[in-house]
Amino acid sequence: MGASPSAPPMMGSVSIDSEDESVVGPSFSHTTIQSDASPMHCGSPAKLQESHKANAEACFSSERVERNIMDIEESVSRAQEKLNPPICLSGHGPLHILVAYDACVRLCLRAWAKGCIEASEFLADECLLLRKSFGLQQLLLQPQEGSVQSITDSHASSCVGAVNKTKGSAGRIKVQVRKLRIFPCQGIYGSYSIRSSSAYIQAGAQYVRQVSEVVRAGMKNLLATSSIDLQDIYSCLLWLKSAINEEGVLAHPGSGDMHVFNLDSSSDSLLLEVQNSRGSIIGRCAVRISSLIDDLHDHVRWWPVFSNQDHECIGKVQLFISYSASSSEDSSKKWGPLGEALAYDIVMEVAMRAQHFQQRNLRLHGPWKWLLSEFAVFYGVPNVYVTLRYLMCIMEVATPTEDCLALVYELLSPLINAQDETTLTRQEKRMLSDMICQVDRLLASVFENHKLLDESSVSGISETVNRSTVTAAPALLPAVQLFTLLHDILSVEAEKTLSDYFQRAARKMCRRHMAETDEFVSNGTEGFLVDPITTATAYSKLQALCGSMCTEIQGDIELHNQHILPSCIDLPNITADVYCKELSERLRSFLLALPPSGPFPHVVELLKATAEFQNCLTAWKINPTKHRVDAKDLFHLYVVLWIQERRLSLLDLCKADKIRWTGVGTSSDTSCFVEEMYDRIKDTLNDYNSLLNYWPEYTLNLESAIADVETAVVMALEKQNGDVLAPLKDVMLPKKFSLQYMQKLTRRRSLTLYHVPIQLGTFLNTIKRLLDVLRPKIDAQMKGWVACIPNLVANKLGYGERSNEVTIFLRAKYKNFIQAIVEKLADNARLQSTTKVKKILQDISESGGESDIRDRMQPLRQHLSDTIKHLHDVFTPRVFVAICRGYWDRMGQDVLHFLENRKENRIWYKGFHYALMILDDIFASQMQKLEGHCLQEKDLDPPRSIFEARSMLSRDVPNSLDSSEYSCY
Repeated sequence: MGASPSAPPMMGSVSIDSEDESVVGPSFSHTTIQSDASPMHCGSPAKLQESHKANAEACFSSERVERNIMDIEESVSRAQEKLNPPICLSGHGPLHILVAYDACVRLCLRAWAKGCIEASEFLADECLLLRKSFGLQQLLLQPQEGSVQSITDSHASSCVGAVNKTKGSAGRIKVQVRKLRIFPCQGIYGSYSIRSSSAYIQAGAQYVRQVSEVVRAGMKNLLATSSIDLQDIYSCLLWLKSAINEEGVLAHPGSGDMHVFNLDSSSDSLLLEVQNSRGSIIGRCAVRISSLIDDLHDHVRWWPVFSNQDHECIGKVQLFISYSASSSEDSSKKWGPLGEALAYDIVMEVAMRAQHFQQRNLRLHGPWKWLLSEFAVFYGVPNVYVTLRYLMCIMEVATPTEDCLALVYELLSPLINAQDETTLTRQEKRMLSDMICQVDRLLASVFENHKLLDESSVSGISETVNRSTVTAAPALLPAVQLFTLLHDILSVEAEKTLSDYFQRAARKMCRRHMAETDEFVSNGTEGFLVDPITTATAYSKLQALCGSMCTEIQGDIELHNQHILPSCIDLPNITADVYCKELSERLRSFLLALPPSGPFPHVVELLKATAEFQNCLTAWKINPTKHRVDAKDLFHLYVVLWIQERRLSLLDLCKADKIRWTGVGTSSDTSCFVEEMYDRIKDTLNDYNSLLNYWPEYTLNLESAIADVETAVVMALEKQNGDVLAPLKDVMLPKKFSLQYMQKLTRRRSLTLYHVPIQLGTFLNTIKRLLDVLRPKIDAQMKGWVACIPNLVANKLGYGERSNEVTIFLRAKYKNFIQAIVEKLADNARLQSTTKVKKILQDISESGGESDIRDRMQPLRQHLSDTIKHLHDVFTPRVFVAICRGYWDRMGQDVLHFLENRKENRIWYKGFHYALMILDDIFASQMQKLEGHCLQEKDLDPPRSIFEARSMLSRDVPNSLDSSEYSCY
């Protein structure tokens, strides 16, 4: 059958099949190979079953312990081959092989004659290394004593079979297994393996327990040095349906090996078996050749894999199949003259196969490197052709890794210089042009995936981005050197090409990051209701997207600062355009699909992430030329709408039908309604805290809305206590000297005593709490935001106007109602002659002493004491002090007015002096008795009217009246 090469097909190559030769791969130390595991070999299903049975029977024989150990070594070797398949050759007849072999032998003999020690390795044991490498063990005559060894040499057998096999002329196909996916719902082992191997496993376990300690120790040492993890390794066995009796070709998904099959008929089929690490058959797949002929352009397809028993689909395999209609081009090269260049190609492929040339093992070394160099010199193969052939082999398996790119640069540099010197032939120029195109494609892959480059990956590109390091990928430096070698980096075209590469890389990263948010912006999402949990999840993913974009740009900055890229490439600004454009479009479409209904935590976090992205660009001095992410532009209309909706909702709560009347106050003797409303205002400020930290300009909008709400709250509170405040409003009305007012004055006063209700205390206590506690907290929080507003903002000076209006409004209310209460209390004292100050003062005579005056003022003392005590029960301390001092001042005004009308009667001054002392004692003693240490020192100072009255009674007017400056309220 066809070959199973892992090296690239090359012009003028040798047809040598080697399916059993193991390749020394990397050492593994994860798990050990079980002693009953079947050997990993190539063959048909019938041969696999026979192999299982043979291994089990061998385990039962106690006389063949040494052979069992050899079987285990073979299993380990072939398991390593499954992980690291060998490179095989394709394409030439035995005569060409013999000619190339003869040329190498003559070369080595000549070198040995000159004393070159490198030739000894090739000449040893009758050129055994060359014969094995060229696959001529059975093509050449063998001595009698070496025939047994030749027959058992699996490598030579497979190679001769490949040389002697000839196929029909219906064409040929090249097959590469790209990917294999087994559905997780299916079992990973075939049923045949479980049934047929269970007995062998038990017998093998019993036998192992009976072997000697020495053999057991030897097996453990062997397994410890050759342990490989085969739990999740799958392989594929390929063969043509017309060659069912021949051995199949072992292929490994993702290895990059290309396998060639010659076809007898176009009605043939390609059969594929999927095996696990134990050699059990999991499923099969069949590909009709006729379906490939119908469509020659579709090389890569997915093919279903069906199970053996129920024929259900258990997975799929991706195959690259290239079909050529005729193989005459190969047959024409099997016989005829062989040139030096073609012979060199054969020797090169043999050397690459011997040194396991593959993706991460590209450099030739040792005796084989010497042989190729000497071959080219001895037979006159031009150095340019030698380098081009080597470069072509590398480019067939090239990966975006440092070692590959550095080697390509090393080989390509002299060729580019030679091209400039016009020393290349036409064929060499064509080959070089093809190589440059392939290198450009490789460089495009490097630059477009520069954040996914991974030296530890076989393909050189990882599926995930490694964020653990901030250094550039090692492959990037040789890639830049290669690009500079092939292009004039100072030209506009080269700069644009390199910029396009990095822009495509940025778009790839954007698509990777945006994959999780695609479902939220797909068609049909807008207008549908989404549950809160899904909405919060969606916003958190958009927030993470903003952070990822910021991280990508930061990585570009770090890469730019390492000075690996050409100076003309400003990587952060190049990629920032892409990131900003993609992020802005995604945010706009997302907000249209799921518009934010308020400053909820997930919305604020997204807004914050967007603003952080914008701030980071500003801090990094990145200025995208075409596209920007403007968080304020994205969210401005939503923020204005939120504030307006919150304003309307709070105003709606102030309506009479929405106010809950509980009939009781709070612990601070204030209105529950006002406390609840200000709690809502406080919650509003907290909701907008994160927003206003970024955009303090919206404080002006929020201040206006809150001022409207505060005014509405006070008006609603006043309306709620309308019955209680009605008697006071009569006193508060402006005195207009109209006819109605004069009639009211002449009307006889009511003798009803005014009693201060508890509801009035709740009202005034609430107004006082608004002025002293609630509103200062709101103002302080807003002033903090206003301080962050830039000075360039035009309306910054407008802040505070609405808030000051509310403060003036509340202070006026508070003062007017206290004055009204004081007037009502003063009227209470005038209702009876025994408590009327004017009447008491008129009855005082010159002969009256202090005791006589105290007796006359005893009813007033009692009345004032009872009134002050009741005020203390109704009002909070500061309101209580304000009303007492106002009442005190009002009593002093009565004395002052009476004294002003009696200036000429100085004989009464002594009695007036006693009366003022008694008033001072009544108010000071009662206030101190009820409030105690809560009083401030200035609360006990006499009010202004008392000072003015005393100044009239004393001969010397005081130099200063500092105490009188203290307001009663």
